[in-house]
Amino acid sequence: MVVAPRAVEDNLQFTGQVRAFRSVPVRAQASGVILSRPFVEGSQVSAGQVLYRIDPTTSDAEWRSARARLASAQATLVNAETVAGRLRALLPGNAVAKQDVDNAETQVKAARAAVDDARGGVDAAQKNLSETVVRAQIAGRVERTLLDVGARVTGPADLLTNIDVLNPIYVTFRPSAEQQGEWRRDPAFARAITPGGSARIEVTLPDGSTFPTQGRIGYIDPVVDPQTGTQEYRAQFENPRQIMLPGQFVHVAVHGLIRANAIVIPQRAVVQQMGRQLVYVVGPDSKVAAREVHATAWTGNDWLIASGLAAGDKVVVDGVQKIGPGAPVHATPFVDSTRSTDSSAAVKAVPAPAPAK
Repeated sequence: MVVAPRAVEDNLQFTGQVRAFRSVPVRAQASGVILSRPFVEGSQVSAGQVLYRIDPTTSDAEWRSARARLASAQATLVNAETVAGRLRALLPGNAVAKQDVDNAETQVKAARAAVDDARGGVDAAQKNLSETVVRAQIAGRVERTLLDVGARVTGPADLLTNIDVLNPIYVTFRPSAEQQGEWRRDPAFARAITPGGSARIEVTLPDGSTFPTQGRIGYIDPVVDPQTGTQEYRAQFENPRQIMLPGQFVHVAVHGLIRANAIVIPQRAVVQQMGRQLVYVVGPDSKVAAREVHATAWTGNDWLIASGLAAGDKVVVDGVQKIGPGAPVHATPFVDSTRSTDSSAAVKAVPAPAPAK
């Protein structure tokens, strides 16, 4: 093949993992024994739906005691206001001392403060009582229960279950540091791969089928994982039928990244040799030379060559098993039946005939 740079779509493939759009832990706030669990594990629940009922005996008693303290404080306030009102009426005629009136006013203020304090106690006790009924804070699919009927809970340290939002849903993947550096050097790539960019994410499910909709990158972790040297990229997908589920491993393909002047050659032209990637090129003297290249990714049936080849190089496509460095060859055009005929000829290397004896 006579190398001729052309615009190609980069074929980026990754292993991705599905994650819930939102995962909310459900924890106990009250203490007591779980009396009932009126939800079905794995079902869809709505916001506000009752998930657990905890024994309310202690909380109900505390609420009634708080109400009694509030009633006592209110009665004390009424009495203090009555006393203060009587003394205040006698003050103009000097029937009482000014100090007595001031003391009565102070008692009124103290009684009002006690009422506010008691009202706060009632509110707290009522909240504690309401928390004996555990409700779903969001709509989503509820996971299995971690504590069932009869178990004793002591408070927020006890995780009861989780609720996952599955539509939309996230798929994460991790490009290597080398790939990310290459993307940042190309302004078009950098724009396309950023959150909200033009790059399209396609997912292949574990059964080999393609997910019906494509996603977009919405988040890139700003922190590099020190153990792997990668960053997490996250794409969002509409998942109304809940085909993708959290925890699944899927195949991720990134589309829409175009290289303007890319060098691509057929995969069979690249020879893998002891961890190196080599191609055979035909020189002006019709002799073969081995050239080390750096093939980064596949695009269709071709390798994308990042370095090692330049425009005009003649790369041996077929016959690589019959030749070696320094071998004289007769290069003939080769037409690949899988491609439409175009101006970029291919080269088929045939060993030159041995000289006649």
